[in-house]
Amino acid sequence: MTITGAALLAGVVGRPVAHSLSPVIHNAWIEAAGMDAVYAAFAPPDEAAFDLLIQAGRAGMIHGLNVTAPFKGQALACADEASETARACGSANVLAFRDGRVRAHSTDGEGLLKALAEQAPDFDLTAGPVLFLGAGGAARAAVAALLAGGAQEVVILNRTRDRAQALAETFDGRVGVAGDNPADIAGARLVINAVSGPMAFDFGSTPDAAAALEMTYKPLETPFLMAARERGLTGVDGLGMLTGQAGPSFEFIFDRPAPDLDARAVVLAHLQGLQP
Repeated sequence: MTITGAALLAGVVGRPVAHSLSPVIHNAWIEAAGMDAVYAAFAPPDEAAFDLLIQAGRAGMIHGLNVTAPFKGQALACADEASETARACGSANVLAFRDGRVRAHSTDGEGLLKALAEQAPDFDLTAGPVLFLGAGGAARAAVAALLAGGAQEVVILNRTRDRAQALAETFDGRVGVAGDNPADIAGARLVINAVSGPMAFDFGSTPDAAAALEMTYKPLETPFLMAARERGLTGVDGLGMLTGQAGPSFEFIFDRPAPDLDARAVVLAHLQGLQP
């Protein structure tokens, strides 16, 4: 891939961000498309430094950014234009800079639904309750996507009940709050883990046809997913979410569809190459 001085600069911004596999995916697509562009990682130390990136985008120095924690809320706040999806999520995970203006969108929810469709193709989102573990930064976008995708009942379980209640209230009575003990939750047809750090969950009361979705992709096989698979449930890993949101993000940033190159295969090959 040849990069010139006129290359479009895009990237992912977050803190921390060194672990991100987004550059692996997007640079593979850039090369496959023969584009004069490069996709990098940015780790601003604070909100002021993030604002400097936005200013660089407005000045035409950056073409677009994927945004991860802890800057998704700030990304939406800085936008001149925001999609209905981003406003519903209360955050943005992708920005495009054009003519001094900032456009914001959220593809996180689309990534979740694509991951389900690809790794649990027989799962029916309308078939029963969804139990959502966690109420952090990624939760609102995910819950909004579940409701838009046809979920009839979503219940949030979080270590801090007040935080779960605050999140539920943003959905006008369409989302409930669970008790403090995961063992009290029976009948969930889909359990989604958005808790940072190792998460153990008792799938003993979960129906046989249920599915479990993990929102993190490092490690690829988490204790949560291992417990679900041991119970015989369908497991959906976080890499599906990453690749699912990457395609629409690429199109939003570069105004063209991502090339027909399997992002999951690209990432897995990259990870295997890193093994000793």
